[in-house]
Amino acid sequence: MKILSGIQPSGQLHIGNYFGMMQTMIAHMESSELFVFIVDLHAMTSVHDRNRLAAGTLEAAADFLALGLDPEQCTFWVQSDVPEVCELTWILSTLAPMGLIERCHSYKDKIANGIEPSHGLFSYPVLMAADILLYQADQVPVGQDQKQHLEVARDLAQKFNHTFGETFVVPEPAINKAVATVPGLDGRKMSKSYDNTIPLFLEGKALKKRIMAIETDATPVEAPKNPDACNLFALLKLFASPERLQEVRDLYVNGGAAYGYIKLELLDLVSNHFAEARKKKTDYLADPASLREILRKGAEKARAKAVLTMDMVRERVGLKY
Repeated sequence: MKILSGIQPSGQLHIGNYFGMMQTMIAHMESSELFVFIVDLHAMTSVHDRNRLAAGTLEAAADFLALGLDPEQCTFWVQSDVPEVCELTWILSTLAPMGLIERCHSYKDKIANGIEPSHGLFSYPVLMAADILLYQADQVPVGQDQKQHLEVARDLAQKFNHTFGETFVVPEPAINKAVATVPGLDGRKMSKSYDNTIPLFLEGKALKKRIMAIETDATPVEAPKNPDACNLFALLKLFASPERLQEVRDLYVNGGAAYGYIKLELLDLVSNHFAEARKKKTDYLADPASLREILRKGAEKARAKAVLTMDMVRERVGLKY
């Protein structure tokens, strides 16, 4: 089975990225044909600073490697290093109904949160479809918020196959419902766009400041609380042992849950969980030439797959004459 997913280098990767996609992808290394990429072209819908984009791309690569991704056991590359994705995006865009793209909620959500509207932002789902279909992916691990975009990829694959003949695998979503949407500091989905994240490798005072900023209600310590309506408890669930989680749940339900103490407990859990990977990331970033070489080799592997698909696509649509 071919499993594929990518991540944007538009800012520091956070625990929502980790539990929503990165952890899942790393776990698939030995059981599937795995494709993992840094989606720098997508990031250009919000990042127009060349230094920030270039540095963010290397940092995202270091994050993945530090967390355990083995480039020898998967295909790991940067999106823009395979130009065939842009050609396929154009071909798919000639088939994409305007109504299908207009219904995508992500565009509306992003401009509502201050991102400048652009054609690239609007047509983002078509580029995402090209990312997936180019490598004939069977399954795509996505967060709940990306499910609609995957439906666009499925629709376009089916329309292309119907119009030009069987060409693309129709991909299936893989959503871990337990972490489909990781809450941010304010209770909304954790997102770089909302600046409500807990970055993966933050430490010390900076990490403490973020954890202590998690929004909670004003219910007194001794009063019962609903743990399932609390974003602090939702974040604790990602790190605490089942036994400890049950103890904290009992404090919520019966009274005695002190948010300040729970935040300090979460601080320790987050810091310890990523301690080893934090050190590895530092080592990777200290040798950017090696990082670039890993990504170059990955792009060669990815492009070998992409060329096969595009040869078939060009023949199907009449671009080979």
